[in-house]
Amino acid sequence: MAYPETPIVFTCNGNRLVGIATQPEPRSDLGVLIIVGGPQYRAGSHRQFTLLARRLAQEGIASFRFDYRGMGDSEGEMRYFEAINDDIRAAIDAFQKTNPAVQKIALWGLCDAASAALYYAPTDPRVIGQTLLNPWVHSQAGAARARLKHYYLSRLMQRSFWSKLLRGGIKLSNSVGDLADSARQASSSNSTAQATPTDPRHGSAGYIERMLSGLKTFKGKTQIILSEADLVAQEFQQLQKLNKTWAKACSEPSVEQYTVEKANHTFSTAAWRTKAESQTLNWLRQRLEIPNHS
Repeated sequence: MAYPETPIVFTCNGNRLVGIATQPEPRSDLGVLIIVGGPQYRAGSHRQFTLLARRLAQEGIASFRFDYRGMGDSEGEMRYFEAINDDIRAAIDAFQKTNPAVQKIALWGLCDAASAALYYAPTDPRVIGQTLLNPWVHSQAGAARARLKHYYLSRLMQRSFWSKLLRGGIKLSNSVGDLADSARQASSSNSTAQATPTDPRHGSAGYIERMLSGLKTFKGKTQIILSEADLVAQEFQQLQKLNKTWAKACSEPSVEQYTVEKANHTFSTAAWRTKAESQTLNWLRQRLEIPNHS
């Protein structure tokens, strides 16, 4: 199937931004806006975003991927995921101007781009769905809990760990120290939702609570795709287990969750990437009523 991939230059608050519109012959009035998680640009890790756009095009679904201000080829000061609402709105405007058949939007974002989608989605009635991959909800306590459950416990169950330990290949004092640090951080009394990240790139105080507010107030459909072997995804799962409000929001009929077995954070193999793409397409067909033209 032939389809054009058109470079688009558009503006956001006086800065020129660069995007790529992938435009098959339209089979639906819904298009997918691919939001970049930083530090990243519109091709994505392992060309993930480029390949996703082409897979969508094979199904007759238009998409738009872009560099927000300060990233990739776009102008402006570098900014973090909490400050790109204007960029997303400008990108949707440019997408629709380039492809007038697109009347409704589904957002798609990985890591802190998923967090940015949660911020933006409730503010724009054009957005009727969002796919969130490994949403970023990092806190020191949350990361420590994920490490304790999914790393240290797993290591203790591995024969290779004990063999390496008996051969002297592991410095026990370092391992015990790391384990103790993780246990101390995991037992922190600080609220996970109110945690203040130590790095401004990772969000400001209360950002996880603001993400929750976005999920609760969004009127459209939400799909969450998690990587089984990713600490970011595991931290998100722990948040749902420990926070009843998050658990309730994620169990609403409008929210669906799916796990890609053994996948890492960026779905770096062809098999993992294909599973994430296929799940995205299945959800678009079933929940957002995109026709199946396979």
